[in-house]
Amino acid sequence: MSSTFSTDSTVNATPLILDSALSAQVQVLGDALKAKGWTVSSAESCTGGGIAFAFTSVAGSSDWFNQSWVTYSNDAKQNVLGVTEQSLVEYGAVSKQTVKEMAAGVRRNSGAQLVVTVSGVAGPGGGTEEKPVGTVWFGFLCGEREAQIKQVFSGNRHEVRQHAITFAITHLVKMLSEN
Repeated sequence: MSSTFSTDSTVNATPLILDSALSAQVQVLGDALKAKGWTVSSAESCTGGGIAFAFTSVAGSSDWFNQSWVTYSNDAKQNVLGVTEQSLVEYGAVSKQTVKEMAAGVRRNSGAQLVVTVSGVAGPGGGTEEKPVGTVWFGFLCGEREAQIKQVFSGNRHEVRQHAITFAITHLVKMLSEN
């Protein structure tokens, strides 16, 4: 039986590249965080570490990016970030309450002044009438300010995830500029 997988890392490699517009946004974010002496941390579900990838794609990010968690399962959300079982049962993983509790857990665990959390339905399955594919909730903490924002993105799984990553970073820049 032959396999198409190779142990030669160059055969299977797909380069991970951040587009220039998003890279510029991350640079603006990093410069602002560095100027304030702040750090950012994140917890991601449907974006699977994409926000952290964007942060670390910019040289010098170790000056302002603290840490990130991919809390894809409900167990991870509970055990790592302290999301309550009651919230997950009552509201679901993709909800305002869940991303709010995720953000509190990120701040508690990291001490970061700027926090972003993401939980959504990237698709193609998993959507419901109440929470269709493309529904993404974001939780933000910026100093003492907090926000939870729901967006519904269109597109395939990759596009929904990319829209969510871009929205999260753009909103972080906005919140930081208003603080």
